[in-house]
Formats: sequence, structure tokens, C-alpha cells
Amino acid sequence: MLTSLSQAVPLDAAKLVLVLFLSFLIGLEREEHKLHTDRYAFGGVRTFPLIGLIGYALAVVASGSLVPVTAGFVVIGAFLVLSYWHKLKTTGGGVTTEMSALATYVVGALVYADRLWLATALAVASALLLELKTALDRLTRWMGEEEILTFTKFLLLTAVILPLLPDTAIGPFQINPFHTWLIVVAVSTLSYGSYVLQRLTKGAGGVLLTAVLGGAYSSTVTTVALARRAATEKRPHVYAGGILAASGIMYLRLVALVALFNQQLVRLIAVPFLGLAGVALGVGWLWTRRNDTAAPSAAPEHLKPANPLALGAAFGFALLFLVLLVATHEVLLHLGQAGVYGLAGIMGVTDVDPFIMGLTQSATVSTPATVAASGILIAAASNNLVKGIYACSLADRPTGRQSFALLAALALLGLVPLLWIL
Repeated sequence: MLTSLSQAVPLDAAKLVLVLFLSFLIGLEREEHKLHTDRYAFGGVRTFPLIGLIGYALAVVASGSLVPVTAGFVVIGAFLVLSYWHKLKTTGGGVTTEMSALATYVVGALVYADRLWLATALAVASALLLELKTALDRLTRWMGEEEILTFTKFLLLTAVILPLLPDTAIGPFQINPFHTWLIVVAVSTLSYGSYVLQRLTKGAGGVLLTAVLGGAYSSTVTTVALARRAATEKRPHVYAGGILAASGIMYLRLVALVALFNQQLVRLIAVPFLGLAGVALGVGWLWTRRNDTAAPSAAPEHLKPANPLALGAAFGFALLFLVLLVATHEVLLHLGQAGVYGLAGIMGVTDVDPFIMGLTQSATVSTPATVAASGILIAAASNNLVKGIYACSLADRPTGRQSFALLAALALLGLVPLLWIL
């Protein structure tokens, strides 16, 4: 980037300007911080550029040797220790400013080494972290200690363990450990996104928004929660429409997951599933607009799904996925296509994700794509019918009847694409 300007401007001059700009950016943020605090604060728009220039100048003098640069780092660090000691003796406070000054020194050395992108990224990241202190503090208070620990474990398993798993098919059932855990990561991440949005909204959007966000997490869990809440209120249209909308989101969720792992399979189910999602969401929204006698209320407070990043849930999903993958292979081998369809109907009673994701892996390998697509349609339809039964059992009579009628109609409509897939 700067080399192209060397004909018009000396390269050292261009680098010097870049060091001044990046250092000034960090110093400007610290200067603004000093205006809003009565405590002692180190440095500002003059000190930080000077530190960046010292880092650059020492790197120039060193000509590639780390000894002078390291010595300069130690000297700057000693001055920052004195500043921090003075801060503790007078007003107290954190060490963030001193750390950002050390980062500024490193920025100067990086620019000399032609690591321009890294220097810019370091300066921008430092300024953002300093400026977003209040927002980051709120985030820390919002996230519980257990959630932080769980998320850290999840990152360990995905960023450390996942790359170590063999990406090859193993055993008579051709199980790929890497793909198996990658599916767990994909499902958990999608569910976690919905979980976080539910935590952020805190029920502010009412029943319909809760149903939509809950459907991305688990339409079955959402149906049960809404049905239980409906039993205490006289708003059958609102809750029945919300339950239907949650099942509509289920179809969008399944399309997204299948698209990640099997392009041939998603081409068979994408159009019908998107159509079913549109119908369920549209009818669900219109149904919630119908008048009910009771006054509007907030979203169900007890719709608090478990954190999908919990390790037990992730391992449980992986185990169930492997069991169903093997079961599908054996059923197809011994019972044929009818056996797969029967298994799909049975799996609708529980969470359909492990079964459907198993079909994404077996499709075109041990299960024909058309059979896998048909199995997905049957499993989703069966799950809708079972959710209708849950709603009838848990909700008040009007809400239960409406929910069952709407979900049964959606289940029947979901079987129509079988006419051209089979």
C-alpha cells in the first residue's frame, strides 16, 4: 500500500505519518476519557503519538534486531509502572490506559516491519476496546458466570478439538467424526443465536416475537411453553397463531441446516419447506390479529430454554445423531424405504434435528436422496401433529382446538410435496 506512494513520498515519511495517525487515534480516545473523569489518567493526544514514534524510531535504529526494540519496550513499561503506581496511590483505577500505551509502542515497531495491516488492526482494536468499556461492562453483567464458562468450553471443543478430529469415514457405517461434531456445532450455534435474542428481548415483543425466536431454538419447546401460558389466559387466537408461527420457523431452520451439509438434498426440500414456512408464518400472523376478549400481555416469562451450548446437551445430541444414523442405515437395509418412512414418523414425537441431520449424511451414500427428502418431510409433518397434541393437552380448550387444527392442516400440507418427490 505505502510502497506504491514511494515515488511521490519517501517511504519512511509515509510510514511515519501512519504511525502518527494510528497513535493519535488511541491517544484521542484516551484524551476524551480524561475529560469525563476526575481521576488521574496517563497520556493523551500528545503522549501516545510520542510513544508510537519512539517504537518506530528504535525499530529503524535496530535494523531488524530485537534487542533495542525490546529494551525500549522495557523502558516504556517502567515509566508506565510508575504511572500506575501513582494512580493507585492517588485516585485508584485500572491498568487499561497503560496497556494501551504499550500497544501503541508495538504499533510503531510493526509499521517499520511492514506489518501494516496488523499495526492498523491493533490500533483500531485498542481504540474500540477502550471506547466500548461501558457496553462491555453491561455485557459482563448480562451474562451469568455459568454461561461464560459454558461458552468457553464450547469454544474449546470447536476451536481446539474440532480441527483435531479425523475428516475420514470410519467403520462399516462410514461415520465421519469431523462431520459429526461439525453438525453438532452448527445446530448448537443456530439454537444459541435464538437463545441470545430471547435473552436480549426479554419478552418485549409479545407472544408472536417469542414464538418466532423460540421456533428457531425448538418449535416443540416453544409450543409446550406457549400452550401452558395459554391455559391461564383467554387469548386463543394469539397463542394458536404463535404456535403455528413457531412451526413455520422450524421449516426455515431445517432448510438452513440441511443446506450446510447436503446441497443435493436441500434442492429437493428447499422450495416446499420455504413455501410451508411462508404459509405458517402468514396464517399465524393473521390468526394473532383476530380479536380476543382478554387484554394483551407480555411474552411467556417461563419460556426460558436451557443454554444450547451446555456440553451435556451437545454430547447428547452427538450420541443421538450417531444412533439414528446407524438406525437409518439398518432400517433401510432390512426394511427398505417403508422402514425409513416409519422411523421418520416415529421421530416426530421428539426433536427431529438429529434424525434429519443424520439423513443429510446418509443421503446419496446409503440412503437415496429422494428417500431422505421424503423422510424429512414425514418427520416434520409428524412433529407438527405431535405438537398439536401437546397443545391440546396443555392449553385451554379453545387454544388447544385451534392449535391442533392449524398444526394438523400444516402437517397434511407438508405431505403434499411427497407426490412429486417419490
